[in-house]
Amino acid sequence: MRPLLNLLADGTARRMRDVYAALAAEFQLTESEMAELLPSGRQPTYMNRIGWAKTYLLKAGALESQQRGWVQVTERGRELLRTQPEINARTLTAFAEFQAFQASATVQAPTEAAPLLDAVASPETRLSPEEQLDVLHAALNSSLASDLLEQVMQLSPQQFEVLVVRLLVAMGYGGSTRDAGEALGKTGDNGIDGVVNQDPLGLDRVYLQAKRWQDNVGSGEIRNFAGSLTFHKASKGVFITTSGFSPGARTTAQQIGNIILIDGPQLAQLMIEYGVGVLTRTTYHVKRVDSEFFEEL
Repeated sequence: MRPLLNLLADGTARRMRDVYAALAAEFQLTESEMAELLPSGRQPTYMNRIGWAKTYLLKAGALESQQRGWVQVTERGRELLRTQPEINARTLTAFAEFQAFQASATVQAPTEAAPLLDAVASPETRLSPEEQLDVLHAALNSSLASDLLEQVMQLSPQQFEVLVVRLLVAMGYGGSTRDAGEALGKTGDNGIDGVVNQDPLGLDRVYLQAKRWQDNVGSGEIRNFAGSLTFHKASKGVFITTSGFSPGARTTAQQIGNIILIDGPQLAQLMIEYGVGVLTRTTYHVKRVDSEFFEEL
């Protein structure tokens, strides 16, 4: 907030596009830093943070905007520069207008997210509201992933094989569970726990190995799986485990070239992403002002 006020301290009204460019230059942002997007992919992170700094200062009366897309400092903004070595949301709570803005923006967070909300929404936070939502979402997903793995570890080996087939089908391999995937998991499967068709006719198939383990999978298991793929004349395989892979196992898979490794944390994230074993409890829609709508009135 202070760099933004400093930029406008001479009282000249500036367009926000020029403000973005000037502050990027002041902080010597590289091209890659300016290209960094919010997790939503809809806006550069640095522009989002500058935009929210502007919003907070406008709500506190430190800036004013007499026409859309332009900003200008007020006397209150100059006073903040003179008296406050650091300017953040806590500083702005001294003003009744900003208190009213905060009160109107308060929402009830999910119970399990409340402790984290207290941390990310503290007055000293340097995250924009969108980034705070991303932090909360990541925390909830992390907790969910842990709970998922705990549930998966209680499955029988046969149930786990069915789970991984359903996951790959949910990821788009072959269409439906009936047509595209089957869990083998029987004596004589020659080291293969499941198979998923990559095309509706079953001309290209992905073979699976599923290990519901607590210890890391070693390179020997990867070599055995590669031998099974050769036996089945398979061109590719996926090795999924609830635990992890040793460095040797990852090196072996990389050298073989046609085996994809999925460890426990990645398995849980894929289940969340593709809706396997999870339910959507609540959906939040984050909306913004449609400037083009108002221009067309």
